[in-house]
Amino acid sequence: MKAMLLAAGRGERMGELTRDVPKPLLDIGGERLIERQLRLLAGAGFDEVVINLSYRGDAIRACLGSTSRWGQSIVYSEEGEPALETGGGIIAALPLLGSAPFIAVNADVVTDFDYSVLRRKQVEALLVLVPNPVHHPHGDFGLTASGLVTLEPPLMTFSGISVLSPELFHGIAPGRQRLRPILESAIAQRRVEGVRHEGLWHDIGTPERLAEARQVVDTLGR
Repeated sequence: MKAMLLAAGRGERMGELTRDVPKPLLDIGGERLIERQLRLLAGAGFDEVVINLSYRGDAIRACLGSTSRWGQSIVYSEEGEPALETGGGIIAALPLLGSAPFIAVNADVVTDFDYSVLRRKQVEALLVLVPNPVHHPHGDFGLTASGLVTLEPPLMTFSGISVLSPELFHGIAPGRQRLRPILESAIAQRRVEGVRHEGLWHDIGTPERLAEARQVVDTLGR
């Protein structure tokens, strides 16, 4: 099973922190955000990684090269600027991802989620949901007792971690595409499963959230 790291975002809310450095290369706990994700993916057995690039993508490529320090092969999906949004970025990378389901992970998420749970999941779509953080109190998706994702409350927050199948994007035109409308269509057809994660999870969307995540990681030592 391949993994895709979503690393094309500009990170505009990070202000001066990302003026010269792409957000995935910001440091937390002594390692770059994207390297942390690569380490966790390697530990879970993901040895083939696709990374989409846009803003300062050359810096990410120069930092990581074609092989991670954990031995994973890395290939890049170049989007140019502006980025293609999450859905469009995934569609553009499908030729590199192959025909089987793959894991897709936001490169700027800090988590202790066990990615091995998602390996070999033969589903059309599976979302990892987390309790709503203070900055996103209303959530995104619901989850039934049987593990189906819904649009009905109570809602939890989409973690930016998922298993997706190429079939989910069948018939959708390439170009700028948000992921949420694609997911909503599949959810309406009861084609999306979900799991809940109660552990460490931080979305690095602002300098304040980065500082909070750094403090937590330093305290926990992970």
